[in-house]
Amino acid sequence: MRERQAGRERRRAQEFETFVAGAAGRLLHTATLLTAEPLRPPGANPRAQRMLTAALARTYARWERLRGEDPYDRTRRELAVRFAHELWRHRRPRGGPLDRLTPQERLVLVLRLYEGVAEEQAAALLGLPVERVRAICNRSVATMRGTRRPTARWGLQRPLEVAP
Repeated sequence: MRERQAGRERRRAQEFETFVAGAAGRLLHTATLLTAEPLRPPGANPRAQRMLTAALARTYARWERLRGEDPYDRTRRELAVRFAHELWRHRRPRGGPLDRLTPQERLVLVLRLYEGVAEEQAAALLGLPVERVRAICNRSVATMRGTRRPTARWGLQRPLEVAP
């Protein structure tokens, strides 16, 4: 019995290591964009690294229960949730490529344009109407292009919520 359980644990660990080897780079980049930390030099993104480690740990803990669910989507959702929860503790921009955006704008822009999440999925994840997600994404793109002044820094009226 113990041998069978040990074999399952080894297989689980091996599957997870394969997943991490293939997805960790992109997920770290996603976390770095969310936290607005600099992309370079390597190691300049400790918050993103901590967020990714915690998200991967949750994904690993639920690995057996994923049952057909994409582990990448699961980990990306965990990153979004962690970002939303940490949002109010770390408000200052860090010098990253998206630091001109509010946290909500960063989250929507990263999900929609970098991760390629459909508007409907992003809206469901964030608990917002599809039209609101579209408006936030358009506003974010305009800000990044420089055709619109950045919004009032960190002017969210309530904490950003992400559906679990």
